[in-house]
Amino acid sequence: MINRVPAYLAGALVAVLTLGTLIVVALRAEAGSGLSGADWAAVRFTVMQAFVSAFLSIVLAIPVARALARRRFWGRRVLITLLGAPFILPVIVAVLGLLAVFGRNGIMNDLLGALGLPEMSIYGFHGVVLAHVFFNLPLAARFLLQGWLAIPAERFRMAASLNAPVGRLLERPMLRTVVPGAFLVIFLICLTSFAVALTLGGGPRATTVELAIYQAVRFDFDLGRAALLACVQFGICAAAALIAWQVTAVDGFGAGLDRVVQRWDGSRVFDGLWIAFAAVFLLIPLGMVVVKGAPGLLTLPDSIWAAAGRSVMIAVISAALTVTMALALALHGGRLVAVISVLPLAASGLVVGTGLFLIVFPFVRPADLALPVTIVVNATLALPFAVRSISPAVQTVRSDYGRLMDHLGIVGWARLRFVVLPRLRQPLGFAMGLAAALSMGDLGVIALFADEQNATLPLAMYRLMGSYQMEAAAGAGLLLVALSLLLFWLCDRGGRAGADL
Repeated sequence: MINRVPAYLAGALVAVLTLGTLIVVALRAEAGSGLSGADWAAVRFTVMQAFVSAFLSIVLAIPVARALARRRFWGRRVLITLLGAPFILPVIVAVLGLLAVFGRNGIMNDLLGALGLPEMSIYGFHGVVLAHVFFNLPLAARFLLQGWLAIPAERFRMAASLNAPVGRLLERPMLRTVVPGAFLVIFLICLTSFAVALTLGGGPRATTVELAIYQAVRFDFDLGRAALLACVQFGICAAAALIAWQVTAVDGFGAGLDRVVQRWDGSRVFDGLWIAFAAVFLLIPLGMVVVKGAPGLLTLPDSIWAAAGRSVMIAVISAALTVTMALALALHGGRLVAVISVLPLAASGLVVGTGLFLIVFPFVRPADLALPVTIVVNATLALPFAVRSISPAVQTVRSDYGRLMDHLGIVGWARLRFVVLPRLRQPLGFAMGLAAALSMGDLGVIALFADEQNATLPLAMYRLMGSYQMEAAAGAGLLLVALSLLLFWLCDRGGRAGADL
């Protein structure tokens, strides 16, 4: 049996940082008069844009992931690695790349003007959805690609020998298993989106719940309204999780012999077009980030490099903590663990930061705890993605080898070391890389706690922008992107070393 104490400790930490901080904010707040009409409009806008964004991300990711799963080509490994780039980019940096392509003076409007067509605007509902699809289509493709690669090669060989329909017998059951969870994760990401709505929302008609919480805390200091909005957000997320559980099925493919999957089905032309679409859609905005930021690298002040080292330290420690907690929760399993792993997505980062600030302020200077608090909060907020990556692989190991391990008496640390961990290498590497990159680009709790001496790279970049040092800020943004991608690549590549990915 696996020791369940680590899972209980991880669950307790998540509950304290999500529900506990919400309770603290609510207790410190004065009773309000309920939600206003503008608040309900924000709720409607939030749910609609989150649903449309998640739906489009999944629909577009299915043919992209299928094409990547059944085609081998030069640069495939690099493209799969870059699939994680938009999601792990700091939001403000990625938005600048999107504006360079789709903004008023962007590439698309220049092309439309040359063709005599009216200009497009990236602001408003469609701009928010476009940005969310840019961020989350690659994440959905990676989740779905792992599902395709988990189907044993022997099943495809059997289907080919019998001339059986691969889509109906193999791919649809896999999608039935993977899509609900992936949709839930992306829906919750878009539901709690803040920086995208702040940058591209386009006014009161395009305000999300997270943005309304920010306005209630920072401008009105109406903690009662902020707590009430956070409770509404929790309720929506809980309803989405319940629906996902009801429609999620377990695949019955069984274990294979870990052979390389060879595919004979599908059109090479259509697969190539989908791969090209994904590459162009993702790489052009990333390229614009490089073009805009490269000149600024030469003007970076010394404080930026110190902040970069601080961010790397936070990211590495936070990612290790995330993977440890995710593995403990995945090994424990059960519906309670599923709820615990969703709570960080449902929680508002601003409410978590405000609650922690209210807790520590009477006893210690908040700046003294900026780095450890940031590490713990970043690790917790990245936990849902890590659990989503690791949990299916743990379930596969348990169903395929659980009885054999019980029969042979392989328990405890021996089971974890010799059977479980070797078969979790790929999802563990992906989860750790994703957590490290998300921590690198985070600008949440650190903004509430940090002073000049312990600023991270994202915070230093925002301060450069605030002082109108835009060239240096662009250079800092490019450095932040490079470090985020490097950490993600090192961890993800370490997990995929020797594997057929």
